[in-house]
Amino acid sequence: MSERGALRTRLDLLAREIAKFGAVGAIGFVVNLIVFNICVHAFDLAVVRSGVIATIVAIATNYIGNRYWTYRHTDKNKRSRELMLFLLFSGIGLVIENGILALSHYGFGFTSTLADNMAKNVVGLGIGTVFRFWSYRTWVFKALPARDAVQTAESFLESPEAQAHQAQVNSSTT
Repeated sequence: MSERGALRTRLDLLAREIAKFGAVGAIGFVVNLIVFNICVHAFDLAVVRSGVIATIVAIATNYIGNRYWTYRHTDKNKRSRELMLFLLFSGIGLVIENGILALSHYGFGFTSTLADNMAKNVVGLGIGTVFRFWSYRTWVFKALPARDAVQTAESFLESPEAQAHQAQVNSSTT
């Protein structure tokens, strides 16, 4: 494959990954928005407390979507490590998101519902999302190393089922 073709393939894969991550994130955004506004308006909780609760619920939703859809092809052998890193980086994203909300609400005095939602769910979530995308793909959902993928494929080819299948294919072509 040419260098240009390889680059095109990598960009296509990245575009698909971003689209899936974005779809999961859109669902998480809706969850975050609904939970935040219910906490603030129905339960009269403080905005930052509501923001933290909403972000935690969205993090759980996003983990399920990213693990079982966006990054389903990645290494699943170290789930506890993966979950620990996911929670660590999600926690940093939570601080970014809700830190911006706290700064807007308490620091600048922008206390309207619109201002709180803009600070948390547009600015904070936007910056947090860029950080999460980078950290998840770099540290959390790591692809299987090529060597492991080759060994897995070779072990399948050596299995009795694969050999029986190959013998059946060979006998039908002769």
